[in-house]
Amino acid sequence: MPLPQLAINRHDRRKRALITLAGEIDLETAPLVCAALARCLSDGIRVLDVDLTPVTFCDCSGLNAFLYAAQRTREAGGTLRLHNPPPSLAHILDLTGCGFLLLGLPLGHLPPSLGDVPDPVAPALPDRSVPLVTVLTGDVR
Repeated sequence: MPLPQLAINRHDRRKRALITLAGEIDLETAPLVCAALARCLSDGIRVLDVDLTPVTFCDCSGLNAFLYAAQRTREAGGTLRLHNPPPSLAHILDLTGCGFLLLGLPLGHLPPSLGDVPDPVAPALPDRSVPLVTVLTGDVR
């Protein structure tokens, strides 16, 4: 059986970055997420938009990585926001009630299907006309 992989792509626009994650986020790959988001902060990025559309699975290890990164981003004077979480993460966000920390929604206001409901006041994601470049991939052993 192949080992889970996670691809992390980053597209910067001034002090804002679009991070696209693809694959599975779990105990083995969550450290890659932390490292990529920490690198953004060390590079001076202060607005992090994380696109989870291609993520097939995310467990509580991934949630912990996002919460830790969101806290560090806030401490640096920035914001981190998740977009299009997979059903596994949407379920964990609903159970824990912490979606407001990562999705930019008011406390207690999680839509029934997070991936299907656009947020009309959400900040626009950076233009994807410029191809994304893979900055980190993981083949965890």
